[in-house]
Amino acid sequence: MTVNRLRPRRSCLAVPGSNPRFLEKAQGLPADQVFLDLEDACAPLAKPEARHTIVKFLNEGDWTGKTRVVRVNDWTTEWTYRDVVTVVEGAGPNLDCIMLPKVQTAQQVVALDLLLTQIEKTMGFEVGKIGIEAQIENAQGLNNVNEIAQASPRVETIIFGPADFMASINMKSLVVGEQPPGYPADAYHYILMKILMAARANNLQAIDGPYLQIRNVEGYREVAQRAAALGFDGKWVLHPGQVEASNEIFSPSQEDYDHAELILDAYEYYTSEAGGKKGSAMLGDEMIDEASRKMALVVSGKGRAAGMQRTSKFEIPEA
Repeated sequence: MTVNRLRPRRSCLAVPGSNPRFLEKAQGLPADQVFLDLEDACAPLAKPEARHTIVKFLNEGDWTGKTRVVRVNDWTTEWTYRDVVTVVEGAGPNLDCIMLPKVQTAQQVVALDLLLTQIEKTMGFEVGKIGIEAQIENAQGLNNVNEIAQASPRVETIIFGPADFMASINMKSLVVGEQPPGYPADAYHYILMKILMAARANNLQAIDGPYLQIRNVEGYREVAQRAAALGFDGKWVLHPGQVEASNEIFSPSQEDYDHAELILDAYEYYTSEAGGKKGSAMLGDEMIDEASRKMALVVSGKGRAAGMQRTSKFEIPEA
C-alpha cells in the first residue's frame, strides 16, 4: 500500500491523554501534528483510563488537517502492549501514527510493527497504514539510530528527546534544550546531526524535541532556529504560545518560497526542447542547474506543505 509518510510536522503538540480539557482545546490549535500522550504526561494510576479517553477523543473529535499520533509507554514498562492494543483496536481508522519513546534498538521497532500488523489484521483495518515515530532518548538509541530508522517501512520520523538524553549522558544542565554551562560550543550539534543523517539517509523526517520553559517564547525560537537551520522538519510544542513560532520557523520565508518555485519553473523550461535543452541556465543573475533544482525542491516542498501561495511566476524570456 502507498502511505504518505512525509506529513507536515512543523509543530508537534504534546497533549496529556488524561486531560479532557486539553484534548478538547488541542483540536482548535493550528499545530500540524498532535500527539496524545500516555507516557510522561500521564501518572501511572491515570494510564488505564487515559487509554479510553484517547480513544473517545480520536473517534469523536475534529482533528481536521492534523496528523494524529498517540505516544505509548516504552517497551521496558508493563503498559506498552495494552496501550497499543486498546488505542489501535479502539481508534485505528482515526489514528495516523504510534510514537514509541526511548527506542534503543531496531528490534523494539520491529516488535511494535508486528503488534500493529496483528491488530490491523484481526480488526480488518488497512495493514501498514499506521506509521511509527521513533524517539531517541539515550546514548544506546543514538548509537543505533541508523538501524532504528531502517527497522520498518512504517517508520516516519526520528525524534530527539532531549530531557531523558541529557540525563542519560550526565549532561551538566537542568534546563532542557539550553546549552550546559562551561561548554563554549553547541553541545547538541553531534546529536542532532546524527539523527538528521539517519533520517535523511532513509527518507524520514527529523523532529526536535521540547523546550520546557514554555513561557519563554524567545528562548524557544532560538532553540528551534538551531534545528531548522540544520534541516530538521519540525519541533515539539508544549504550550499554545509555541505553536505559531514553530510553524513560522520551520516554514520557508515568502521570498525563499517564491524563489524556489521560480527555479523549478525556469529549470523545467530551459531543459525542455523549447528552452534549448540546456543543462544550466541563468535566472536573473543566478546560474541554475540540477543541483539548484534539488535544493529548490526542498524549499518548495516545505512551502507547499505549509499551504503557502506563490506571489510571483516565471516568465518565458522573449526570443
